[in-house]
Amino acid sequence: MSAVLSPDSWTNGVLGDLCGLSSASSLPSESGASMYVGLEHVDSGSFRLSRWALPSEFKSNAFIFQTGDVLYGKLRPYLDKAVIAPGAGVCSTELLVLRPKQDVPAEFLVAILHSAEFIDYAQSSADKQYPRTSWSWISQYQCLIPETTEQCKIAAVVARVQAAVEVEGELAQTTRELKRAVLRQLFTRGLRGEPQKETEVGLIPENWEVVPLGSFGRIGNGSTPRRTDPAYWTDGTIPWLTSGKIYDRIVECAAEFVTPKAVKDCHLPKVPADSLIIAITGQGKTLGHVARVAIETCMNQHLAYITIERSDVVPDFVRQYLDTCYAQFRQVAQGGGSTKGALTCGFLKGFPVPLAPEAEQREIAAILRTIDSKISHHEERQRLLRELFRTLLHDLMTARRRVTGIDISELGAVA
Repeated sequence: MSAVLSPDSWTNGVLGDLCGLSSASSLPSESGASMYVGLEHVDSGSFRLSRWALPSEFKSNAFIFQTGDVLYGKLRPYLDKAVIAPGAGVCSTELLVLRPKQDVPAEFLVAILHSAEFIDYAQSSADKQYPRTSWSWISQYQCLIPETTEQCKIAAVVARVQAAVEVEGELAQTTRELKRAVLRQLFTRGLRGEPQKETEVGLIPENWEVVPLGSFGRIGNGSTPRRTDPAYWTDGTIPWLTSGKIYDRIVECAAEFVTPKAVKDCHLPKVPADSLIIAITGQGKTLGHVARVAIETCMNQHLAYITIERSDVVPDFVRQYLDTCYAQFRQVAQGGGSTKGALTCGFLKGFPVPLAPEAEQREIAAILRTIDSKISHHEERQRLLRELFRTLLHDLMTARRRVTGIDISELGAVA
């Protein structure tokens, strides 16, 4: 990267002008440290270290760090891992220990490491066989260096927005944990406080029943028309989903569309709105997730659909219960009882589901929709703040925007 022309009070420099590499090392058990930081403890995009392990749990040699050092993940630089050490300790050798030079705020240094320009630069030195960068490479990253007072001001502004990003993430996580507790309560005790009974799915209210999922309506899965045949895809008008849409919770649009010819030739089922979809294949986190479609749609073979045809069954009630079965679905897919790495439609048809009276289903679904709305609110706030952070960081680090032109009270309102 070539540094741009700087304001009069700024200089063109390199990262090595702002920090040095500390390579002192020790065996964790002999270091006397109280914390061990591995690459897995560093959250992508975060300034702050929120978790670590005990040094006694690790046997390999480790780097020693001090309070205020910056721990930078050199493996796969696109992961964007760089945090300020909250205390002294030892860390994995996959982390570089960068020590800010005198009068350089650690927050300013770590802000540079999180900038898109730096990430691209660091990634350019990593190849597929050896996906790591190095101190010799990143130390030569060209950057603008303001005088110390402005470094501190820039650090304060970006740290404030970054803190707001993390707060929204924590609020979303807390709300997810609340939802898990509410789900357990509602699906074991219901809303009416009536006596419970033991069933194949555990304790449920006495007036509920357990029925197979297949009794609600049709269950099947989709397929993928031949990609090489333009007659199936060009000017398509019929929504077609991939398993990535499962994270929408409520699917309201598609990224791809197929033609009526594809539906006819490939026997693609057109799934009506208010059907449920579930990811039935995959080795990652996708398998086992459930969503509801708000549109009529087709889908690929990695998704199964559950079209509910009974008028006394509320789709969102069933969706919320199936959400609680994520771990069970994954266990079944990875072991006996189903094809390895997949769920089958036959398994889903026989899967037992507790069913409350219709009025109670609607009340429970409404309660859980309210919690989902709160989660979505925090996730959207976090997304917007991340966009603000990236834009602000780029503008401040390249002097396209000066700290003196930023209304801190306005940032406070956003955060």
